[in-house]
Amino acid sequence: MTMAVRWVRWAGHVEFGLVLAGATAWAATAVGVQFAGFGRGVGWGLIALACAALLVLRWRGGQARTGFAVAALVVGAWYQTIQPRQDRDWAADVEHGISGTVTGFTVTLHNVRDFVWTSDSAATPFWESRTYDLDQLSSVDMFTSTWGNPDIAHLIVSFGFGAASRIAFSVEIRKEKGESFSTIGGFFRDFELVLIAADEADVIRVRTNLRGEEVLMFPVKLKPEQMRALFLSYLDLGNQLAERPQFYNTVTANCTSTVYGLVQVIKPDMPLDRRLLLSGQLPEYIDELGGLPGAIPMDQRRAAAAISERAKGMVAGANFSDWIRSGD
Repeated sequence: MTMAVRWVRWAGHVEFGLVLAGATAWAATAVGVQFAGFGRGVGWGLIALACAALLVLRWRGGQARTGFAVAALVVGAWYQTIQPRQDRDWAADVEHGISGTVTGFTVTLHNVRDFVWTSDSAATPFWESRTYDLDQLSSVDMFTSTWGNPDIAHLIVSFGFGAASRIAFSVEIRKEKGESFSTIGGFFRDFELVLIAADEADVIRVRTNLRGEEVLMFPVKLKPEQMRALFLSYLDLGNQLAERPQFYNTVTANCTSTVYGLVQVIKPDMPLDRRLLLSGQLPEYIDELGGLPGAIPMDQRRAAAAISERAKGMVAGANFSDWIRSGD
């Protein structure tokens, strides 16, 4: 056997090994996310046996590639059996997603959340239906909330129907009771997606006052017809999720990338940008697109947009939405 042939054969072994290692890591992670206890151990054991068998086949010159294809088909078939559901034992704050109807210019939203939070994770629950007049839609505000890494933010979009009536939309994971967020789990169908519509005194205040997050509020510059189209795209998403549940995904179906899809109704040519992943930098991206009013340096915008300390100083009896916009 010539040196060249040996090198080609060895390179083939290395290539196969790398592909097998990547596939094994993916399958093992998927099993680890989807199973616990005994089931997880059984799944990992089967993966280890399959991996060992494929390595032996490869080393002995057998049909390792065919075996790999069969194993991949089996794992893929199992993974496709994991489907999103509506009937889990949901955590209280995501027990209901928004849905609604439109009659003329009147929109009725069902399951609007208006919790009174007593700690960062406990609240007195309240869900209600609310009615809005699309002719009164007059403002859109974008909230970003960070809690550690300033480049990663949760995005909330709030619509104002005059000064006295506002509704905020938040795309979130739909946790089960006792479940917590996992970035890795978000890649492996561990969470469903939910659209929450809530009073700002609920969904914003819990972040500013109780969870200690840094919340920024940016008015968004949109024409009346654009505001209406964006609002209705949120309503469409809520109705779609109510009819057909979907999985959350850490990258492709999160609070920012989902909103990017909704914004296509008002800007179909909105370019992809890394700041859609680094969502803490989203205000700079929107500003570059001309979506924030005025010609103001971004550092000044951010300083004016910070509302967490203002929210914490709210006096008893004040209206939360008015207070965070007052500048007092």
